[in-house]
Amino acid sequence: MRQAVTVFVGFAGIATMTSACGAPPDYDVIIRGGSVLDGTGTPALVTDVGIRGDAIATVGDLSASTAAETIDAAGLTVTPGFIDMHSHSDYTLLVDPRALSKIIQGVTTELLGESNSAAPALGPARPELARTLDGLELALDWTTLGEYFARVERTPPSVNILSTVASGQIRAAVVGYDNRPATADELERMTALVDEAMRDGAVGLSSGLIYPPNSYAPTEELVTLARAAARHGGIYVSHIRNESDGLLDALNEAIGIGREAEIQVEVLHFKRSGARPVPSGTDVTIQDAALLIEEAQAAGIEIYANLYPYAASQTTLNIRLPDWTLEGGREQLVVRLRDPETRERIRREVADLLAGDRGGATPATVMVGRTPYEPHRQYQGMRLAAIAEAMGVEPADALLEIIDRADGTAGGIFFGMREEDVAFAMALPWTTIGSDGTALAPDGILGRTHPHPRSYGSFARVLGHYARDEGVLTLPDAVRKITSLPAARLGLADRGVLDAGWRADVVVFDAETITDTATFGDPQQLAMGVRWVIVNGEVVVADGTHTGATPGRVLRHAAVGAATDDVQALRSLFPTRPTG
Repeated sequence: MRQAVTVFVGFAGIATMTSACGAPPDYDVIIRGGSVLDGTGTPALVTDVGIRGDAIATVGDLSASTAAETIDAAGLTVTPGFIDMHSHSDYTLLVDPRALSKIIQGVTTELLGESNSAAPALGPARPELARTLDGLELALDWTTLGEYFARVERTPPSVNILSTVASGQIRAAVVGYDNRPATADELERMTALVDEAMRDGAVGLSSGLIYPPNSYAPTEELVTLARAAARHGGIYVSHIRNESDGLLDALNEAIGIGREAEIQVEVLHFKRSGARPVPSGTDVTIQDAALLIEEAQAAGIEIYANLYPYAASQTTLNIRLPDWTLEGGREQLVVRLRDPETRERIRREVADLLAGDRGGATPATVMVGRTPYEPHRQYQGMRLAAIAEAMGVEPADALLEIIDRADGTAGGIFFGMREEDVAFAMALPWTTIGSDGTALAPDGILGRTHPHPRSYGSFARVLGHYARDEGVLTLPDAVRKITSLPAARLGLADRGVLDAGWRADVVVFDAETITDTATFGDPQQLAMGVRWVIVNGEVVVADGTHTGATPGRVLRHAAVGAATDDVQALRSLFPTRPTG
Protein backbone atom coordinates (compact mmCIF):
# COMPACT_ATOMS: atom_id res chain seq x y z
CA MET A 1 0.00 0.00 0.00
CA ARG A 2 1.28 3.44 -0.90
CA GLN A 3 1.27 6.05 1.84
CA ALA A 4 1.16 9.63 0.64
CA VAL A 5 2.87 12.50 2.39
CA THR A 6 1.18 15.88 2.00
CA VAL A 7 3.33 19.01 1.82
CA PHE A 8 1.56 22.39 1.49
CA VAL A 9 3.31 24.77 -0.83
CA GLY A 10 2.60 28.09 -2.55
CA PHE A 11 -1.03 28.84 -1.70
CA ALA A 12 -3.47 27.76 0.97
CA GLY A 13 -5.62 24.84 -0.09
CA ILE A 14 -3.23 23.37 -2.63
CA ALA A 15 -0.98 20.49 -1.74
CA THR A 16 1.97 18.75 -3.32
CA MET A 17 1.70 14.96 -3.09
CA THR A 18 4.58 12.52 -3.28
CA SER A 19 4.69 8.80 -2.63
CA ALA A 20 6.73 7.28 0.18
CA CYS A 21 8.04 4.66 -2.23
CA GLY A 22 8.89 7.21 -4.92
CA ALA A 23 6.16 6.25 -7.41
CA PRO A 24 4.82 9.13 -9.50
CA PRO A 25 1.40 10.51 -8.54
CA ASP A 26 -1.66 9.32 -10.42
CA TYR A 27 -2.64 12.82 -11.55
CA ASP A 28 -1.04 16.23 -11.94
CA VAL A 29 -4.00 17.91 -10.22
CA ILE A 30 -6.98 16.56 -8.31
CA ILE A 31 -9.87 18.86 -7.38
CA ARG A 32 -11.49 17.07 -4.46
CA GLY A 33 -15.04 17.08 -3.18
CA GLY A 34 -16.48 19.99 -5.15
CA SER A 35 -20.01 20.43 -6.40
CA VAL A 36 -19.34 19.67 -10.06
CA LEU A 37 -21.48 21.32 -12.74
CA ASP A 38 -20.27 19.77 -15.98
CA GLY A 39 -21.50 22.66 -18.17
CA THR A 40 -24.35 20.82 -19.88
CA GLY A 41 -27.07 22.19 -17.60
CA THR A 42 -27.48 19.02 -15.58
CA PRO A 43 -27.61 19.21 -11.76
CA ALA A 44 -24.44 19.27 -9.70
CA LEU A 45 -22.70 16.15 -8.45
CA VAL A 46 -20.30 16.17 -5.52
CA THR A 47 -17.23 14.37 -6.83
CA ASP A 48 -13.58 14.74 -7.81
CA VAL A 49 -11.87 15.93 -10.99
CA GLY A 50 -8.48 14.54 -12.02
CA ILE A 51 -6.21 16.32 -14.50
CA ARG A 52 -3.21 15.00 -16.41
CA GLY A 53 -1.26 17.39 -18.59
CA ASP A 54 -3.67 19.77 -20.30
CA ALA A 55 -6.67 17.45 -20.21
CA ILE A 56 -9.28 16.19 -17.79
CA ALA A 57 -8.53 12.53 -17.16
CA THR A 58 -11.28 11.52 -14.74
CA VAL A 59 -14.46 12.88 -13.19
CA GLY A 60 -15.39 10.59 -10.31
CA ASP A 61 -14.27 9.26 -6.95
CA LEU A 62 -10.53 9.74 -6.65
CA SER A 63 -10.24 9.29 -2.89
CA ALA A 64 -7.67 6.53 -3.37
CA SER A 65 -5.61 8.45 -5.93
CA THR A 66 -2.64 10.77 -5.53
CA ALA A 67 -1.76 14.00 -7.32
CA ALA A 68 1.14 16.38 -7.63
CA GLU A 69 -1.29 19.13 -6.56
CA THR A 70 -4.57 18.77 -4.72
CA ILE A 71 -7.26 21.42 -4.43
CA ASP A 72 -9.80 21.12 -1.63
CA ALA A 73 -13.09 22.19 -3.25
CA ALA A 74 -15.44 21.13 -0.46
CA GLY A 75 -18.36 23.59 -0.35
CA LEU A 76 -17.31 25.12 -3.67
CA THR A 77 -18.65 24.80 -7.23
CA VAL A 78 -16.46 23.31 -9.96
CA THR A 79 -17.22 24.13 -13.60
CA PRO A 80 -15.60 24.35 -17.02
CA GLY A 81 -13.76 27.60 -17.76
CA PHE A 82 -15.96 30.49 -18.84
CA ILE A 83 -16.03 31.58 -22.49
CA ASP A 84 -16.43 35.29 -23.28
CA MET A 85 -18.29 35.51 -26.59
CA HIS A 86 -17.42 39.17 -27.17
CA SER A 87 -14.15 40.66 -25.97
CA HIS A 88 -11.94 43.58 -26.95
CA SER A 89 -8.71 42.28 -25.41
CA ASP A 90 -6.91 42.11 -28.78
CA TYR A 91 -4.19 44.56 -27.72
CA THR A 92 -4.40 44.75 -23.92
CA LEU A 93 -3.27 41.12 -23.74
CA LEU A 94 -0.05 42.27 -25.41
CA VAL A 95 0.36 44.95 -22.72
CA ASP A 96 -0.45 42.71 -19.74
CA PRO A 97 -0.84 39.00 -20.52
CA ARG A 98 -2.23 38.26 -17.04
CA ALA A 99 -5.74 39.15 -18.31
CA LEU A 100 -6.40 40.02 -14.69
CA SER A 101 -9.92 41.47 -14.89
CA LYS A 102 -11.12 38.45 -16.88
CA ILE A 103 -9.26 35.52 -15.30
CA ILE A 104 -10.29 36.55 -11.77
CA GLN A 105 -13.91 36.17 -12.96
CA GLY A 106 -13.17 32.67 -14.28
CA VAL A 107 -12.88 33.57 -17.97
CA THR A 108 -10.49 31.15 -19.68
CA THR A 109 -11.29 31.82 -23.36
CA GLU A 110 -12.08 35.06 -25.21
CA LEU A 111 -13.45 35.72 -28.70
CA LEU A 112 -11.73 38.76 -30.20
CA GLY A 113 -12.35 40.76 -33.36
CA GLU A 114 -15.62 42.61 -34.06
CA SER A 115 -15.57 45.90 -35.94
CA ASN A 116 -11.77 46.25 -36.12
CA SER A 117 -9.83 43.00 -35.87
CA ALA A 118 -6.07 42.93 -35.34
CA ALA A 119 -5.56 42.22 -39.04
CA PRO A 120 -5.27 42.70 -41.92
CA ALA A 121 -3.04 45.68 -41.16
CA LEU A 122 -2.77 46.92 -44.72
CA GLY A 123 -3.30 50.11 -46.69
CA PRO A 124 -5.21 52.93 -44.94
CA ALA A 125 -6.03 50.59 -42.06
CA ARG A 126 -2.39 50.32 -41.03
CA PRO A 127 -1.71 53.87 -39.77
CA GLU A 128 -5.08 53.92 -38.00
CA LEU A 129 -4.22 50.72 -36.14
CA ALA A 130 -0.73 52.04 -35.38
CA ARG A 131 -2.28 55.11 -33.72
CA THR A 132 -4.47 52.87 -31.58
CA LEU A 133 -1.45 50.87 -30.47
CA ASP A 134 0.53 54.04 -29.72
CA GLY A 135 -1.93 54.77 -26.94
CA LEU A 136 -0.99 51.43 -25.36
CA GLU A 137 2.74 51.93 -25.96
CA LEU A 138 2.78 49.07 -28.46
CA ALA A 139 4.36 48.84 -31.89
CA LEU A 140 2.55 47.40 -34.89
CA ASP A 141 4.78 44.50 -35.93
CA TRP A 142 2.30 42.28 -37.78
CA THR A 143 0.27 42.45 -40.98
CA THR A 144 -1.81 39.28 -41.19
CA LEU A 145 -3.95 37.58 -38.60
CA GLY A 146 -1.48 34.71 -38.62
CA GLU A 147 1.32 37.12 -37.72
CA TYR A 148 -0.80 38.63 -34.95
CA PHE A 149 -1.42 35.14 -33.55
CA ALA A 150 2.33 34.50 -33.63
CA ARG A 151 2.85 37.79 -31.79
CA VAL A 152 0.44 36.65 -29.06
CA GLU A 153 2.21 33.32 -28.79
CA ARG A 154 5.58 34.97 -28.19
CA THR A 155 4.23 36.27 -24.86
CA PRO A 156 1.22 34.03 -24.24
CA PRO A 157 -1.59 35.30 -22.03
CA SER A 158 -3.33 33.62 -19.13
CA VAL A 159 -6.41 33.00 -21.29
CA ASN A 160 -7.06 31.26 -24.58
CA ILE A 161 -8.10 33.41 -27.55
CA LEU A 162 -9.97 33.08 -30.81
CA SER A 163 -10.54 35.85 -33.32
CA THR A 164 -12.81 36.74 -36.16
CA VAL A 165 -11.65 38.87 -39.07
CA ALA A 166 -13.58 42.14 -39.25
CA SER A 167 -15.35 43.34 -42.37
CA GLY A 168 -14.57 46.92 -41.35
CA GLN A 169 -10.86 46.17 -41.03
CA ILE A 170 -10.87 44.56 -44.45
CA ARG A 171 -12.81 47.45 -45.97
CA ALA A 172 -10.40 49.97 -44.45
CA ALA A 173 -7.43 48.02 -45.83
CA VAL A 174 -8.78 47.98 -49.38
CA VAL A 175 -11.32 50.80 -49.82
CA GLY A 176 -10.17 53.10 -47.04
CA TYR A 177 -12.51 55.27 -44.97
CA ASP A 178 -14.58 56.77 -47.80
CA ASN A 179 -18.33 56.28 -47.79
CA ARG A 180 -18.75 54.62 -51.18
CA PRO A 181 -19.40 51.18 -52.64
CA ALA A 182 -16.45 48.91 -53.27
CA THR A 183 -15.58 48.33 -56.89
CA ALA A 184 -15.72 44.82 -58.30
CA ASP A 185 -11.91 44.60 -58.11
CA GLU A 186 -11.89 45.85 -54.51
CA LEU A 187 -14.56 43.35 -53.49
CA GLU A 188 -12.49 40.57 -55.02
CA ARG A 189 -9.48 41.71 -53.00
CA MET A 190 -11.56 41.90 -49.83
CA THR A 191 -12.82 38.37 -50.39
CA ALA A 192 -9.24 37.18 -50.81
CA LEU A 193 -8.35 38.74 -47.46
CA VAL A 194 -11.20 36.86 -45.80
CA ASP A 195 -9.84 33.66 -47.35
CA GLU A 196 -6.37 34.41 -46.01
CA ALA A 197 -7.61 35.20 -42.50
CA MET A 198 -9.70 32.03 -42.40
CA ARG A 199 -6.67 29.97 -43.43
CA ASP A 200 -4.72 31.71 -40.67
CA GLY A 201 -7.27 30.44 -38.16
CA ALA A 202 -10.04 33.06 -37.91
CA VAL A 203 -13.26 31.61 -36.54
CA GLY A 204 -15.34 33.65 -38.96
CA LEU A 205 -16.26 37.12 -40.23
CA SER A 206 -17.41 39.92 -37.94
CA SER A 207 -18.99 43.31 -38.51
CA GLY A 208 -19.59 46.40 -36.38
CA LEU A 209 -22.23 48.07 -38.47
CA ILE A 210 -22.68 51.28 -36.47
CA TYR A 211 -19.00 52.18 -36.90
CA PRO A 212 -17.37 53.64 -40.00
CA PRO A 213 -16.13 52.19 -42.28
CA ASN A 214 -18.18 49.09 -41.34
CA SER A 215 -21.36 51.12 -41.72
CA TYR A 216 -20.48 51.99 -45.33
CA ALA A 217 -20.78 48.35 -46.41
CA PRO A 218 -24.06 47.47 -48.15
CA THR A 219 -25.72 44.18 -47.33
CA GLU A 220 -24.58 42.65 -50.63
CA GLU A 221 -20.93 43.25 -49.72
CA LEU A 222 -21.41 41.58 -46.35
CA VAL A 223 -23.09 38.59 -47.98
CA THR A 224 -20.13 38.17 -50.34
CA LEU A 225 -17.61 38.28 -47.50
CA ALA A 226 -19.73 36.00 -45.32
CA ARG A 227 -19.85 33.44 -48.11
CA ALA A 228 -16.06 33.43 -48.16
CA ALA A 229 -16.01 32.72 -44.42
CA ALA A 230 -18.70 30.05 -44.81
CA ARG A 231 -16.58 28.19 -47.38
CA HIS A 232 -14.06 27.64 -44.58
CA GLY A 233 -16.70 26.57 -42.07
CA GLY A 234 -16.73 29.96 -40.31
CA ILE A 235 -19.49 31.94 -38.63
CA TYR A 236 -20.77 35.51 -39.04
CA VAL A 237 -20.67 37.67 -35.90
CA SER A 238 -22.35 41.07 -36.01
CA HIS A 239 -22.87 44.25 -34.05
CA ILE A 240 -26.00 44.93 -36.07
CA ARG A 241 -26.75 48.22 -37.82
CA ASN A 242 -29.31 49.55 -35.35
CA GLU A 243 -30.34 48.55 -31.81
CA SER A 244 -32.99 51.23 -31.27
CA ASP A 245 -36.04 52.03 -33.43
CA GLY A 246 -34.47 50.19 -36.38
CA LEU A 247 -33.76 47.04 -34.37
CA LEU A 248 -36.05 44.74 -36.36
CA ASP A 249 -34.75 45.96 -39.72
CA ALA A 250 -31.18 45.41 -38.52
CA LEU A 251 -32.00 41.90 -37.33
CA ASN A 252 -33.67 41.15 -40.65
CA GLU A 253 -30.44 42.16 -42.38
CA ALA A 254 -28.46 39.73 -40.18
CA ILE A 255 -31.02 36.99 -40.82
CA GLY A 256 -30.81 37.66 -44.56
CA ILE A 257 -27.01 37.42 -44.50
CA GLY A 258 -27.27 34.11 -42.69
CA ARG A 259 -29.76 32.83 -45.24
CA GLU A 260 -27.96 34.06 -48.36
CA ALA A 261 -24.44 33.09 -47.22
CA GLU A 262 -25.59 29.85 -45.56
CA ILE A 263 -23.67 30.76 -42.44
CA GLN A 264 -24.31 30.65 -38.68
CA VAL A 265 -25.04 34.13 -37.29
CA GLU A 266 -24.17 35.45 -33.83
CA VAL A 267 -25.73 38.80 -32.83
CA LEU A 268 -23.53 40.71 -30.41
CA HIS A 269 -24.86 42.35 -27.23
CA PHE A 270 -28.52 41.63 -27.96
CA LYS A 271 -30.52 44.54 -26.57
CA ARG A 272 -33.05 47.30 -27.12
CA SER A 273 -31.16 50.57 -26.72
CA GLY A 274 -32.25 54.20 -26.86
CA ALA A 275 -35.19 53.40 -24.62
CA ARG A 276 -37.46 56.19 -23.42
CA PRO A 277 -38.02 56.56 -19.66
CA VAL A 278 -41.71 55.91 -20.33
CA PRO A 279 -42.41 53.53 -23.23
CA SER A 280 -44.68 54.98 -25.90
CA GLY A 281 -46.59 51.78 -26.53
CA THR A 282 -45.54 51.77 -30.18
CA ASP A 283 -41.78 51.36 -29.66
CA VAL A 284 -40.04 48.21 -30.86
CA THR A 285 -39.39 45.96 -27.85
CA ILE A 286 -36.81 43.33 -26.95
CA GLN A 287 -39.68 40.83 -27.03
CA ASP A 288 -40.39 41.73 -30.66
CA ALA A 289 -36.71 41.18 -31.46
CA ALA A 290 -36.59 37.80 -29.72
CA LEU A 291 -39.70 36.64 -31.58
CA LEU A 292 -38.13 37.61 -34.90
CA ILE A 293 -34.99 35.60 -34.12
CA GLU A 294 -37.02 32.58 -33.01
CA GLU A 295 -39.09 32.72 -36.20
CA ALA A 296 -35.86 32.67 -38.21
CA GLN A 297 -34.60 29.73 -36.16
CA ALA A 298 -37.84 27.88 -36.86
CA ALA A 299 -37.27 28.52 -40.57
CA GLY A 300 -33.91 26.75 -40.36
CA ILE A 301 -31.56 29.72 -40.04
CA GLU A 302 -28.86 29.35 -37.42
CA ILE A 303 -29.02 32.70 -35.64
CA TYR A 304 -28.23 33.22 -31.97
CA ALA A 305 -27.13 36.07 -29.72
CA ASN A 306 -25.13 37.03 -26.68
CA LEU A 307 -25.49 39.86 -24.18
CA TYR A 308 -23.73 41.55 -21.31
CA PRO A 309 -25.43 41.77 -17.89
CA TYR A 310 -25.75 45.56 -17.63
CA ALA A 311 -28.31 48.16 -18.70
CA ALA A 312 -25.66 50.52 -20.09
CA SER A 313 -23.37 50.27 -23.11
CA GLN A 314 -19.91 51.60 -23.80
CA THR A 315 -18.24 52.74 -26.97
CA THR A 316 -16.66 55.83 -28.47
CA LEU A 317 -18.29 59.19 -27.76
CA ASN A 318 -18.17 59.72 -31.52
CA ILE A 319 -21.42 57.76 -31.92
CA ARG A 320 -23.25 60.84 -30.63
CA LEU A 321 -21.93 62.87 -33.56
CA PRO A 322 -23.67 63.13 -36.95
CA ASP A 323 -22.67 60.34 -39.33
CA TRP A 324 -21.28 62.75 -41.90
CA THR A 325 -18.63 63.98 -39.46
CA LEU A 326 -17.01 60.52 -39.32
CA GLU A 327 -16.38 60.04 -43.04
CA GLY A 328 -12.69 59.72 -43.83
CA GLY A 329 -11.70 58.48 -40.37
CA ARG A 330 -10.59 60.16 -37.15
CA GLU A 331 -8.18 62.58 -38.77
CA GLN A 332 -10.95 64.10 -40.88
CA LEU A 333 -13.24 64.22 -37.86
CA VAL A 334 -10.67 66.27 -35.96
CA VAL A 335 -10.21 68.61 -38.94
CA ARG A 336 -13.96 69.24 -38.99
CA LEU A 337 -14.11 69.86 -35.24
CA ARG A 338 -11.34 72.45 -35.50
CA ASP A 339 -12.93 74.38 -38.33
CA PRO A 340 -15.14 77.02 -36.62
CA GLU A 341 -17.91 77.02 -39.21
CA THR A 342 -18.11 73.23 -39.40
CA ARG A 343 -17.90 72.89 -35.63
CA GLU A 344 -20.90 75.19 -35.21
CA ARG A 345 -22.92 73.02 -37.60
CA ILE A 346 -21.92 69.92 -35.62
CA ARG A 347 -22.76 71.64 -32.35
CA ARG A 348 -26.31 72.48 -33.52
CA GLU A 349 -26.98 68.90 -34.60
CA VAL A 350 -25.58 67.46 -31.36
CA ALA A 351 -27.62 69.90 -29.29
CA ASP A 352 -30.79 68.76 -31.06
CA LEU A 353 -29.93 65.12 -30.32
CA LEU A 354 -29.19 65.79 -26.64
CA ALA A 355 -32.49 67.64 -26.26
CA GLY A 356 -34.46 64.45 -26.94
CA ASP A 357 -35.72 61.83 -24.50
CA ARG A 358 -33.75 58.80 -25.64
CA GLY A 359 -31.77 57.00 -22.95
CA GLY A 360 -28.05 57.15 -23.67
CA ALA A 361 -28.47 60.34 -25.73
CA THR A 362 -29.21 62.97 -23.09
CA PRO A 363 -26.79 64.89 -20.86
CA ALA A 364 -27.98 62.89 -17.84
CA THR A 365 -27.49 59.48 -19.51
CA VAL A 366 -24.07 59.94 -21.15
CA MET A 367 -20.95 59.36 -19.04
CA VAL A 368 -17.38 60.03 -20.13
CA GLY A 369 -15.49 56.77 -19.86
CA ARG A 370 -11.95 57.47 -21.01
CA THR A 371 -9.78 60.12 -22.57
CA PRO A 372 -6.06 60.30 -23.30
CA TYR A 373 -6.12 64.08 -22.70
CA GLU A 374 -4.73 64.48 -19.20
CA PRO A 375 -6.61 67.69 -18.18
CA HIS A 376 -9.90 65.99 -19.01
CA ARG A 377 -9.25 62.82 -17.01
CA GLN A 378 -10.92 64.55 -14.08
CA TYR A 379 -14.17 64.04 -16.01
CA GLN A 380 -13.83 60.27 -16.38
CA GLY A 381 -16.80 58.67 -14.67
CA MET A 382 -18.88 61.89 -14.74
CA ARG A 383 -22.16 62.47 -16.57
CA LEU A 384 -22.17 64.97 -19.42
CA ALA A 385 -24.60 67.26 -17.57
CA ALA A 386 -22.18 67.58 -14.63
CA ILE A 387 -19.20 68.06 -16.94
CA ALA A 388 -20.97 70.86 -18.81
CA GLU A 389 -21.76 72.58 -15.52
CA ALA A 390 -18.15 72.24 -14.38
CA MET A 391 -16.91 73.68 -17.68
CA GLY A 392 -19.52 76.43 -17.69
CA VAL A 393 -20.77 75.54 -21.18
CA GLU A 394 -23.71 73.81 -22.82
CA PRO A 395 -23.65 69.97 -22.92
CA ALA A 396 -23.12 69.89 -26.71
CA ASP A 397 -20.07 72.14 -26.37
CA ALA A 398 -18.69 69.99 -23.56
CA LEU A 399 -19.09 66.85 -25.66
CA LEU A 400 -17.32 68.36 -28.66
CA GLU A 401 -14.50 69.72 -26.52
CA ILE A 402 -13.83 66.31 -24.95
CA ILE A 403 -13.88 64.55 -28.34
CA ASP A 404 -11.68 67.25 -29.92
CA ARG A 405 -9.02 67.22 -27.20
CA ALA A 406 -8.90 63.41 -27.34
CA ASP A 407 -8.30 63.48 -31.11
CA GLY A 408 -11.51 61.52 -31.60
CA THR A 409 -10.59 58.69 -29.23
CA ALA A 410 -12.66 59.53 -26.12
CA GLY A 411 -14.95 56.78 -24.84
CA GLY A 412 -18.39 56.98 -23.30
CA ILE A 413 -20.88 54.95 -21.27
CA PHE A 414 -24.50 55.25 -22.35
CA PHE A 415 -27.41 54.49 -20.02
CA GLY A 416 -29.97 53.63 -22.66
CA MET A 417 -31.43 50.22 -21.75
CA ARG A 418 -33.99 48.81 -19.34
CA GLU A 419 -32.97 46.37 -16.61
CA GLU A 420 -36.05 44.23 -17.24
CA ASP A 421 -35.00 43.84 -20.88
CA VAL A 422 -31.58 42.58 -19.80
CA ALA A 423 -33.19 39.96 -17.56
CA PHE A 424 -35.59 38.91 -20.33
CA ALA A 425 -32.80 38.45 -22.87
CA MET A 426 -30.63 36.58 -20.39
CA ALA A 427 -33.37 34.04 -19.68
CA LEU A 428 -33.81 33.11 -23.36
CA PRO A 429 -32.53 29.56 -23.90
CA TRP A 430 -30.37 30.49 -26.93
CA THR A 431 -28.45 33.46 -25.54
CA THR A 432 -24.90 33.34 -24.20
CA ILE A 433 -22.76 35.93 -22.41
CA GLY A 434 -20.26 38.27 -24.03
CA SER A 435 -18.79 40.99 -21.84
CA ASP A 436 -18.01 43.41 -24.70
CA GLY A 437 -15.22 44.28 -22.28
CA THR A 438 -11.46 44.13 -22.18
CA ALA A 439 -8.83 42.29 -20.17
CA LEU A 440 -7.59 45.03 -17.86
CA ALA A 441 -5.73 45.50 -14.58
CA PRO A 442 -6.10 48.18 -11.90
CA ASP A 443 -2.37 48.88 -12.08
CA GLY A 444 -0.05 50.02 -14.87
CA ILE A 445 -1.08 51.63 -18.13
CA LEU A 446 -4.35 49.68 -18.22
CA GLY A 447 -5.39 51.20 -14.90
CA ARG A 448 -5.34 54.78 -16.17
CA THR A 449 -8.75 54.75 -17.76
CA HIS A 450 -12.36 54.54 -16.57
CA PRO A 451 -13.87 51.41 -18.19
CA HIS A 452 -17.37 50.00 -18.13
CA PRO A 453 -17.63 47.65 -15.13
CA ARG A 454 -18.38 44.78 -17.50
CA SER A 455 -14.64 44.30 -18.07
CA TYR A 456 -14.29 43.31 -14.42
CA GLY A 457 -17.68 41.93 -13.46
CA SER A 458 -19.78 40.39 -16.25
CA PHE A 459 -19.45 36.70 -15.40
CA ALA A 460 -19.48 37.17 -11.64
CA ARG A 461 -22.62 39.29 -12.09
CA VAL A 462 -24.40 36.59 -14.09
CA LEU A 463 -23.64 33.94 -11.47
CA GLY A 464 -24.14 36.15 -8.43
CA HIS A 465 -26.70 38.85 -9.14
CA TYR A 466 -28.82 37.20 -11.83
CA ALA A 467 -28.64 33.49 -10.89
CA ARG A 468 -28.22 33.51 -7.11
CA ASP A 469 -29.89 36.77 -6.06
CA GLU A 470 -32.58 37.41 -8.70
CA GLY A 471 -33.32 33.86 -9.83
CA VAL A 472 -33.36 34.87 -13.51
CA LEU A 473 -31.39 31.69 -14.22
CA THR A 474 -30.70 28.52 -12.29
CA LEU A 475 -27.03 28.01 -11.49
CA PRO A 476 -26.71 24.99 -13.84
CA ASP A 477 -28.26 26.97 -16.70
CA ALA A 478 -26.13 30.03 -15.99
CA VAL A 479 -23.03 27.83 -16.17
CA ARG A 480 -24.27 26.26 -19.42
CA LYS A 481 -24.60 29.73 -20.95
CA ILE A 482 -20.96 30.54 -20.24
CA THR A 483 -19.38 27.14 -20.98
CA SER A 484 -20.79 24.42 -23.25
CA LEU A 485 -23.23 26.61 -25.18
CA PRO A 486 -20.65 29.18 -26.38
CA ALA A 487 -18.14 26.38 -27.00
CA ALA A 488 -20.62 24.71 -29.34
CA ARG A 489 -21.32 28.00 -31.14
CA LEU A 490 -17.59 28.49 -31.73
CA GLY A 491 -16.90 24.92 -32.78
CA LEU A 492 -14.69 24.20 -29.75
CA ALA A 493 -15.14 20.46 -29.65
CA ASP A 494 -12.85 19.87 -26.67
CA ARG A 495 -13.74 22.76 -24.32
CA GLY A 496 -16.78 23.85 -22.36
CA VAL A 497 -17.59 20.54 -20.65
CA LEU A 498 -16.07 18.83 -17.61
CA ASP A 499 -15.56 15.27 -18.78
CA ALA A 500 -12.70 12.90 -19.47
CA GLY A 501 -10.73 13.84 -22.57
CA TRP A 502 -11.77 17.50 -22.62
CA ARG A 503 -9.24 20.32 -22.16
CA ALA A 504 -8.57 21.18 -18.55
CA ASP A 505 -9.99 24.71 -18.38
CA VAL A 506 -11.61 24.66 -14.93
CA VAL A 507 -13.05 27.18 -12.49
CA VAL A 508 -13.66 26.63 -8.77
CA PHE A 509 -15.84 29.32 -7.15
CA ASP A 510 -17.99 29.98 -4.11
CA ALA A 511 -21.58 30.19 -5.36
CA GLU A 512 -22.64 31.95 -2.16
CA THR A 513 -20.15 34.80 -2.41
CA ILE A 514 -19.32 35.29 -6.09
CA THR A 515 -19.93 38.98 -6.72
CA ASP A 516 -19.11 41.73 -9.17
CA THR A 517 -17.63 44.63 -7.19
CA ALA A 518 -16.92 46.97 -10.13
CA THR A 519 -19.36 49.87 -10.43
CA PHE A 520 -19.90 52.63 -12.97
CA GLY A 521 -18.43 55.07 -10.50
CA ASP A 522 -15.51 52.84 -9.48
CA PRO A 523 -15.01 50.22 -12.20
CA GLN A 524 -11.39 49.14 -11.63
CA GLN A 525 -12.28 46.52 -9.00
CA LEU A 526 -11.70 42.79 -9.30
CA ALA A 527 -14.60 40.40 -8.87
CA MET A 528 -14.85 38.25 -5.75
CA GLY A 529 -15.66 34.59 -5.18
CA VAL A 530 -13.57 32.75 -7.77
CA ARG A 531 -11.03 30.71 -5.84
CA TRP A 532 -9.18 28.66 -8.46
CA VAL A 533 -8.77 28.86 -12.22
CA ILE A 534 -6.95 26.26 -14.31
CA VAL A 535 -6.12 26.91 -17.96
CA ASN A 536 -4.85 24.05 -20.12
CA GLY A 537 -4.07 22.10 -16.94
CA GLU A 538 -2.02 24.85 -15.28
CA VAL A 539 -3.14 26.73 -12.15
CA VAL A 540 -3.48 30.44 -12.98
CA VAL A 541 -5.53 31.55 -9.98
CA ALA A 542 -4.85 29.89 -6.62
CA ASP A 543 -6.96 30.80 -3.60
CA GLY A 544 -8.08 33.98 -5.38
CA THR A 545 -4.57 35.14 -6.33
CA HIS A 546 -3.01 35.20 -9.79
CA THR A 547 -0.02 32.85 -9.85
CA GLY A 548 1.70 34.60 -12.75
CA ALA A 549 1.12 31.63 -15.04
CA THR A 550 0.31 32.38 -18.68
CA PRO A 551 -0.63 29.06 -20.30
CA GLY A 552 -3.23 30.47 -22.70
CA ARG A 553 -3.29 29.36 -26.33
CA VAL A 554 -4.39 30.69 -29.68
CA LEU A 555 -7.29 28.47 -30.69
CA ARG A 556 -7.09 28.56 -34.47
CA HIS A 557 -10.16 27.57 -36.42
CA ALA A 558 -9.45 24.63 -38.70
CA ALA A 559 -10.31 26.29 -42.00
CA VAL A 560 -10.93 24.34 -45.18
CA GLY A 561 -10.74 25.25 -48.85
CA ALA A 562 -8.08 26.76 -51.03
CA ALA A 563 -7.49 30.48 -51.33
CA THR A 564 -6.77 32.41 -54.48
CA ASP A 565 -3.51 34.07 -55.46
CA ASP A 566 -5.20 37.46 -55.08
CA VAL A 567 -4.01 37.76 -51.50
CA GLN A 568 -0.38 37.88 -52.59
CA ALA A 569 -1.24 40.38 -55.29
CA LEU A 570 -3.04 42.56 -52.77
CA ARG A 571 -0.24 42.42 -50.23
CA SER A 572 2.26 43.51 -52.86
CA LEU A 573 0.43 46.83 -53.06
CA PHE A 574 1.09 47.74 -49.42
CA PRO A 575 4.03 47.58 -47.02
CA THR A 576 4.00 44.25 -45.20
CA ARG A 577 6.28 45.37 -42.40
CA PRO A 578 6.26 48.51 -40.30
CA THR A 579 8.58 51.29 -41.32
CA GLY A 580 10.44 53.65 -39.05
